[in-house]
Amino acid sequence: MNDVSLPIESIHIPIDDMMLYGQDLLQLVYTYVKDKALAQDLTQEIFVKCYEAYPTYKGKSTLKTWMWRIAINHCKDYLKSWYNQHIQVAVDAGVDVQASSNVEQQVIQQDEQERLAKTVMQLPIMYREVIYLFYFEDYTSKEIAIVLSINENTVKTRLRKAKQFLKEQLEVGEWI
Repeated sequence: MNDVSLPIESIHIPIDDMMLYGQDLLQLVYTYVKDKALAQDLTQEIFVKCYEAYPTYKGKSTLKTWMWRIAINHCKDYLKSWYNQHIQVAVDAGVDVQASSNVEQQVIQQDEQERLAKTVMQLPIMYREVIYLFYFEDYTSKEIAIVLSINENTVKTRLRKAKQFLKEQLEVGEWI
């Protein structure tokens, strides 16, 4: 076939064949993400990807192998994603085998967040406001400069100094 792609309606997509691999695909995804609900969500996304990409399937490998490659790449992309690295999904303690360690981690994390908040609150106002706007309100340094009516380089300097102060306070353990 040339580089001309056929309309999807004219291509026979073996949905029944794809569905045969559903449970196996789910188990594969689960080995990557170790969360049942997330694995189910990702598996659905993978099926959609496979369906949409089927016109590019050249038959050089089995359908199962082709789907596996898509699934593995999708899982790796998810694990590298900003969402996975920065958003912690709450786990149902009744379902999780490691509920006690998760509770302990949550208590430690909450304690650390409280200590950080107290330390931030001890910053001089000119540093506190840029930290707050940058980290808690997700403003860019340019937006902060507009809001505070100061130069953008001044915002960057204040952020750097505030972070340095926080780092020193937190490393020394001088929790206020």
